[in-house]
Amino acid sequence: MLSRLNLLPRFRHVQRSYVTYSCIYLSMWVYIRRAWWPWTTPNSDLMSSRRSTSSNDFSHETRSAGSLLEILKCFQLPVLTGRAMVSPLVLLISVVAAIQTHAWTVFVVPHTAGQDDAPALMNALAVGNISTNGTILFSKGVTYNILTPIKFPVLNNVEIRIEGNLTYSDDIVAIQDIVGSSNFPGAWFTFTGGHNVTLRGSTDPKWGWVDGHGQAWWDANQQVNRPHGWAFSKISNGVIRDMKLWKPIAWNFATSGSSNVHAFNNKIIAVSNTDSFPFNTDGFSAGGTDLLFEGNHIENGDDCLTVGNGAKNIIFRNSYCEGGHGLSIGSLGNGGQVADVQNVLIENVFMKNTLYGARFKSWTGGNGLARNITWKDIAFQNVPFPIYITQNYWDQGVGPRPNTTGTNNTHIQDFLFQNFVGIIEDKPYIEGSCVSDPCWYAVPGATGKEVAILDLYPDTATNVVAKDIFPVTETGAKVAVMCNPSTVSNDVGFRCWNGPFVRTIAGL
Repeated sequence: MLSRLNLLPRFRHVQRSYVTYSCIYLSMWVYIRRAWWPWTTPNSDLMSSRRSTSSNDFSHETRSAGSLLEILKCFQLPVLTGRAMVSPLVLLISVVAAIQTHAWTVFVVPHTAGQDDAPALMNALAVGNISTNGTILFSKGVTYNILTPIKFPVLNNVEIRIEGNLTYSDDIVAIQDIVGSSNFPGAWFTFTGGHNVTLRGSTDPKWGWVDGHGQAWWDANQQVNRPHGWAFSKISNGVIRDMKLWKPIAWNFATSGSSNVHAFNNKIIAVSNTDSFPFNTDGFSAGGTDLLFEGNHIENGDDCLTVGNGAKNIIFRNSYCEGGHGLSIGSLGNGGQVADVQNVLIENVFMKNTLYGARFKSWTGGNGLARNITWKDIAFQNVPFPIYITQNYWDQGVGPRPNTTGTNNTHIQDFLFQNFVGIIEDKPYIEGSCVSDPCWYAVPGATGKEVAILDLYPDTATNVVAKDIFPVTETGAKVAVMCNPSTVSNDVGFRCWNGPFVRTIAGL
């Protein structure tokens, strides 16, 4: 009993030492976490609810300072190392010194009036000290001239923050020469890879805009050597938020090869104020895996969303689309390509004056499979083709619609269209992208009153269902459908024929 009692004082010292070390280590980890990653990255499980992003509004300096105060509280405890009492300050100095070698840096992009501001940023990126653990800041109150492309190196723990305005060159020929050159990176803003990368605009209505001067291109009907906008490629754990694009020339955001990306509260305004049409101004081109798009506003002249080959686990929700070509899967299978698209959920979207609502498009002669695709809770106003599936997609620019008896086609499986409510545009009109006669979107035999058109090949479609569909036509005429019963094997939710829309058991 005596020997056990003699051990108690020593045990108490050791126990307090462990508590002190644990306190310091835990507090230092919080400090490092807050200093190195000053924003909230999305949860990798896109099917679960996202956590609040309100913490993004705190500065990392404030949060880091708070963590250091927690560390200092630990110094009220003694530390026992071996048989000697050692001040915890030695530990703090050594750890902080290590942290300083990875300190968060803020690079403010310089601006020179009347000059191209891209080279200054490219030079800084070439040095390499802002491609890790830093913020690249375009300052509020400044309009930057981005007259040449910006290609980011691989980035790690970096935020690109656009608080000022950016403007492309208004010289069409100069941009065409750049795009046509052999060293053009593929987009005006190109990301080549990275981890924990945030592209962040501004919530200030006057600042944070990117002006592409697209109106001049549309008016000139100039479609040669047009640049893509933002290639957010090969990024893991990425965020695209609060971005505002004004009259982009063409294609906007693409996420090819990226994973675990959250794109929210972005605005794309590609609307012509003349009779010219904003060709190919696609909103979001979803390529990659585990992507969540929500709370976005898109007004454009092409797909609001397009989901490309290889995409898996995609969610697009709570958004607004106007004037474009709808919520599209594809096109897939061009040139015999083997398609692979899986697990796509598109929900709670308002479609206004778009050509299509929900659309699937694949080329004749394609291969592969698109499966588990759902469009639900879609409201539409003045949309000619609310639900449209075709395996006969074609390019009006290269000739007439193909007429083939080929047996290879991209297969589709488990497609659900649920809770569609709205008005079908059934008055005669010509959509702005039509440059052929008949128009590329014309469907032989259609009356213009169809809520659903299933343009399929036999033995290529499994479990395609339209459920809870409540359309009316603008003229008050009866709603119709187009469907060849020889191409489907299940109850599609309405009578499969070319005639009036009649719900069946699966559609109730």
